[in-house]
Amino acid sequence: MQTSFTPRQLAEPDMAASEAIIRKCVHCGFCTATCPTYVLLGDELDSPRGRIYLMKEMLEKEQQPTAEVVKHIDRCLSCLSCMTTCPSDVTYMHLVDHARAYIEDRYKRPWRERMLRTVLAWVLPHPGRFRLALALARIAKPIIPLADSLPALKPVAAMLKLAPRRAAPAPSTATAPVAARKGRIALLQGCAEPVLRPEIREATVRLLNRCGHEVVFAKGEVCCGSLVHHMGRKDDGLDAARANVDAWTRELEGEGLDAIVITASGCGTTIKDYGFMLRDDAAYAAKAAKVSALARDVSELLTEIELPPVTTPHALTVAYHAACSLQHGQRVTETPKRLLTQAGFTVRTPAEAHLCCGSAGVYNILQPDIAARIGERKTANLERLSADVIATGNIGCAMQIGLRTSTPVAHTVELLDWATGGAAPKSLT
Repeated sequence: MQTSFTPRQLAEPDMAASEAIIRKCVHCGFCTATCPTYVLLGDELDSPRGRIYLMKEMLEKEQQPTAEVVKHIDRCLSCLSCMTTCPSDVTYMHLVDHARAYIEDRYKRPWRERMLRTVLAWVLPHPGRFRLALALARIAKPIIPLADSLPALKPVAAMLKLAPRRAAPAPSTATAPVAARKGRIALLQGCAEPVLRPEIREATVRLLNRCGHEVVFAKGEVCCGSLVHHMGRKDDGLDAARANVDAWTRELEGEGLDAIVITASGCGTTIKDYGFMLRDDAAYAAKAAKVSALARDVSELLTEIELPPVTTPHALTVAYHAACSLQHGQRVTETPKRLLTQAGFTVRTPAEAHLCCGSAGVYNILQPDIAARIGERKTANLERLSADVIATGNIGCAMQIGLRTSTPVAHTVELLDWATGGAAPKSLT
């Protein structure tokens, strides 16, 4: 795609990066076939190719974002399926993140949207605040039908639906002593996952300890920054990235780390991108690149180390849902399925496995109608497999799908822990 950015514009690093990405696009349209919003809505402007045209026009001409442009950019899930499909290696992720930051700086949203986004950014990255918000949401659940019937309150209804009916206990930070230590792992503590499903962390710690790896939790670690970063709050996302780089660098310079392990794949995609996000920060560029190189999804690490022997085989059929952030953002596709098969499970993959479930961070709150339709389509495909349990590697997917099915939903690592001597996943008991 031809561009006409000025030398002045290209002197700005984000604009230069976006220009290079836009120039790679050859208008082929392969991305339209795998874009969930285009498949659902059939609007060219709700496809990656259409959005690239909109972003190019807005950035190149330094236009004030219009409500129409913002609508189509907001409708993007950032599922990154287009990047898997693209034959020209267009890094759409960096382009849409830049466009969202541009919009955040220059576009005044309606007051309800501003308030909702401010609340989400203030609450979700902080486990204590999030836990309190869920307690209030449980009290407010009776108003869901009313909120769902009013367009202005649909995001509120979406938030209330996602709130579990019972409070989960705080996750344990206990780890088992490892006699013959094979490695030292920093486990991302996360923000939403430990509040919603603390058993995921506990299963991960048990399994990694059983593998002979010491697990540590870095002091000073915060939310990975993905939630605010993808909402266009660039500075907030970079502040979170710097805090985590500092926390993990202290561990590296202390007793050392073999890996930084993430159990929420949405977080993993962002942490693996810290090197790019902080590339122009002289104080952090090298450290961030090192952190990104050490980042591993838990399924990746479990293929690099030896999985413990299966002690409790379970003849269950697993429907594997590939989280977009894992299969498209990190290109980890076969590893989780191979591990589950190795652990004795029968693994089945649904139709349209490449399509998003509609969670996408806070998308299912900000775009509740589209997210619900996408979620129902995904859940229907999973239920056609008649599996005993649905496995996924991302907390957002687990909540989005679990809301729409009676089939238990577990994290992949919970099933692997169970098969190798750990406790049964809570969702199965």
